[in-house]
This record gives sequence, C-alpha cells and structure tokens, in this order.
Amino acid sequence: MNDWNVVVTVHERNLAAALDVLREYGDAARTEYFNVAVMKVADPLLFMESLRKRISSDPGLLGVLARVVPALHGFNFQSPEDFEQKAKKVLGGWAARLGGRRFHVRMHRRGFKGRLSSLEEERLLDGFLLEELDGMQSTGSIDFADPDMIIAIETIGQRAGLSLWTRAELARYPLLGLD
Repeated sequence: MNDWNVVVTVHERNLAAALDVLREYGDAARTEYFNVAVMKVADPLLFMESLRKRISSDPGLLGVLARVVPALHGFNFQSPEDFEQKAKKVLGGWAARLGGRRFHVRMHRRGFKGRLSSLEEERLLDGFLLEELDGMQSTGSIDFADPDMIIAIETIGQRAGLSLWTRAELARYPLLGLD
C-alpha cells in the first residue's frame, strides 16, 4: 500500500490479530518491516478517536498494538535531499502554530538505511523550525522533557507521513508513543 496515512507497530507475534482489528477501520496491510503495518483511513483523527474508545472498552488491544501514528500530510521522496525539501515545506506551514511553544521533531525511519538518519533529520528540522520562527519574529524552543507539541515523522521506504500533536492529544492518545 503506497498511499498509507497511518503507521502501526504491533507487539511481537500479533501482526495477524492487529490486521484483523485494523481492517474494521480501513484498508490495512503488512509491510516488509518486522511488526509494522500501514493503513489508509478516511479521517485519521476520527480513526484515532474511534480506536481510543474501543481500547477503553477492550484494553486487551494494548497487548496487540504497540504504536499507532496517523499522518496528516504524506509524500513520496527519492533522496535525502528530496525528503528534506518536502518535509520543510510541510513544517513551514506549521511554524506559526509552534510560536511561543516548546516542541521537537521525532522521526521513526524504516528503510533508507545509511542514507537517511533519524537523529540528523530531527536536528535539521528542529533547527529549520527555529529559523522559521525567528523569521516570523516569534519564539519557540526545543524541549524533550516537557514539550507543548511534538512533530511526528514516520517513514516506510520512500514514503513519509507527518503529523503535529499537542500535549492534550498526546495524553488523549497514548498509542502515539512518540517519546
């Protein structure tokens, strides 16, 4: 599935069970990466809310699903430079929302090993956002201990999905598992 908008990691030996549950919400498929599935859902935020409600009535799903991260923006990329250019375009549109807040970028990369470093991209994109804020004559700071917002980046091969989560959303949806 090349047009996914949700990345799901599952606890070991639970991929089949996870796919059964996930297919109730949209198209779901395994990936070539161990214990990782992707989904295509109509509304990623509505999906997260539906899944949250289901888990509250069936907490056993927490033993199946490890992380569930929707993407609000997705794109394909061919190179590290292409990834950075496209990621900066999306993040630049979010910069105003980060003004006066503590935040950081968190990237989970699958594929492009040796060509794309999660840590280096997190640093580069954090720096880019600080520069954008400075250019808007606004402030913001990188904070890993107590952020107001986290930018999540998930990659599967040559596709990336990005989303922005507030402190309240991070508390509401613990399956995001961003830190």
